[in-house]
Amino acid sequence: MNRLVKIIVITLIGIFSFQLEAQNNFTITVKVNKAQNDDGKMFIALYNSATGFLETTYKGEISAIQNNACSVTFKDIPEGTYAVSIFHDENDNGKMDTNFFGIPTEDYGCSNNATGFMGPPKWDDAKFQLSTDKTILISL
Repeated sequence: MNRLVKIIVITLIGIFSFQLEAQNNFTITVKVNKAQNDDGKMFIALYNSATGFLETTYKGEISAIQNNACSVTFKDIPEGTYAVSIFHDENDNGKMDTNFFGIPTEDYGCSNNATGFMGPPKWDDAKFQLSTDKTILISL
């Protein structure tokens, strides 16, 4: 009986491993253009749920800016629903600066060019479905 249990466990591990490998993964390329200048860096964040949107990133990249533009690619991203946000850290202090009222003083953007009304952009406006390689263009 003990040998039969081992065979079953090994078989199940093999089946689950195959299913994990069979999961489709894609790339998301984020292209940002029309930055005001090449100063500082561009912070690009990828989100995979509405719950942590604009707070908890799924994946993130920091990019140099050349000719008022930059591009980053997120690789091996599983099929699903995602959103992207970016901001131009023009003074290179590692954070998005805001004024006294909490309004950003540095340029920012989201996928689908989502904008907020009296607040930040909403997940429902910025989200997109990933089922093939995708390029997102965000203009500042």
